[in-house]
Amino acid sequence: MVRRLGMAYFAGAVGALVASLLFWLAGQTDLLAAIGVSLAPQLSWSWLQPRLLWGSLFGLGYPLVRRRGFSPVRTGLVLSLLPSVVQLFVVMPQAGQGFLGLSQGGFTPLVVLATNAVWGWAMARIMISAGHS
Repeated sequence: MVRRLGMAYFAGAVGALVASLLFWLAGQTDLLAAIGVSLAPQLSWSWLQPRLLWGSLFGLGYPLVRRRGFSPVRTGLVLSLLPSVVQLFVVMPQAGQGFLGLSQGGFTPLVVLATNAVWGWAMARIMISAGHS
């Protein structure tokens, strides 16, 4: 169990790295601006570090959700709802970005859900590759 939790922690961090880089790239290529979302983060350690930490911590939930009988990828996608809820209902409102982050654009909730789905998918693929599916 300790090995599986350690792998889930690592997979959560790598999944967060993948999702964060794709989110950053979407901002840099004006894809987010094209859909009316005014989020365009600058790639820096101070921006990336909390995402890696939170991705790791949320990743610890993988073995618990996986026990419910979900497939590995479905486990990652179901688990991705948790950071989405935290981001949309806690982090964004506290940061002054409005309920669901809507002051950043009408598609902000969809962007948050999609970014976290990428995190969940990447985490699941790493768990599968490591033999911890």
